[in-house]
Amino acid sequence: MWQFKSSSRCFVVCGAATSLLFVLGALMVRPARAQERRERTLDEIKVEAVSRAENGVYPLIGLDPKDVSEAFTKIHSTDKDEWAAGFMFVADRYMAEGKALEKSDPAKADADFVRAWHLYSFGRWPIPSSPGKQRSYEKAIDAFLTHARYYDPPLEVVHIPFEGSEIVGYLRLPKNAKDPVPLVIAVNGLDSRKEDLAESFGAILQFGIGYLAVDGPGTGQAPVKASLTADRMLSRVLDYAQSRPEVDKNRLAIHGVSWGAYWATKMAIVEHARLRGCSAQSPPTDGFFQKEFLENSLLGNREYLFDQVPALMAIFDNVKTVDQLAAIFPEMSLVKQGLLGKPMSPMLVLAGVLDTQVPIADIYLLMNKGDVPKEAWINPQGGHLGRQKKVWPDPRIFKMVIIPWLVKVLQEPITPTS
Repeated sequence: MWQFKSSSRCFVVCGAATSLLFVLGALMVRPARAQERRERTLDEIKVEAVSRAENGVYPLIGLDPKDVSEAFTKIHSTDKDEWAAGFMFVADRYMAEGKALEKSDPAKADADFVRAWHLYSFGRWPIPSSPGKQRSYEKAIDAFLTHARYYDPPLEVVHIPFEGSEIVGYLRLPKNAKDPVPLVIAVNGLDSRKEDLAESFGAILQFGIGYLAVDGPGTGQAPVKASLTADRMLSRVLDYAQSRPEVDKNRLAIHGVSWGAYWATKMAIVEHARLRGCSAQSPPTDGFFQKEFLENSLLGNREYLFDQVPALMAIFDNVKTVDQLAAIFPEMSLVKQGLLGKPMSPMLVLAGVLDTQVPIADIYLLMNKGDVPKEAWINPQGGHLGRQKKVWPDPRIFKMVIIPWLVKVLQEPITPTS
């Protein structure tokens, strides 16, 4: 039985081992809205994308709707290379302008590089599934790193040896630190990338905390695909973080977004001894991986702009059809793996009741398993990641909920173990 206790602006929910920090709005848990079971047409994508750019809604946060509209004038079919070319056409202009202004007007040049980066990144979205989209992704990385040259403190591109390949990460540490600093390992979602997290997590540096952003298994520049054992890649990232003399090896946390939250949650269990905390936005745990949810919610999902299931198939090796995805998905369940309920590091779980991409039941299941207290931020009017148009956009959740929690966990005194 859950008990609801109200205060001025928040509600506390007490469960077996769970404290709920913030429940926004009405307390009634309502099912997600019914949605059409088909992908958007190209014309529908164009209208929706411009609208999301106008309202700062993912995946068009930071894109100028005029730039998006201009790119769409070059796109007349669903051909992936044509999509990429349309956005590269606009982005190339900003890159050229930025390079021409680097000496005379560095601030304007940097703004141009940011616009180019966002456009290139949307040109490869949700995954670089064609030669053109791959080229757009490569240009996005280049534009981001050109922009990152203006960071102060600087960004370090790290190359972590891993199983005959390497993990590429972005490391930033606070300026003028006299002692080793706490660190957050940040893991992207299905279609976001480490570049996005590197930009966002700059906000934590002012608190004397650094970050190391990496692409999760099967995404971006990750050296391995998603699998039952792919978390070993993130364990290697932990090894690397603890090897850096500038980093306090006893003050490490992990943050994950959506699919990255799945990996962060798994790491909170398998690496609980090395992690002070884990923040996870809409982590899939069990129901997400069942065939019924795949067929009834993920296929043709309208909260996702387009191609969610193809993006999911791409993170695995040799998965080309929905039936193949449905066959391997259940094995990824943290319940099937026998992990939920095992010792884990303290957690902050964020989610939205109206999420159509990860069932809210997965969040409640996670919160009620095990004997380690968890904190949660659940928005009854929120969708995926807890976001709510104009009320709780992604940047506000990050600034007001995620960053304060990570700072609190990483700055708490360390209690000696007996």
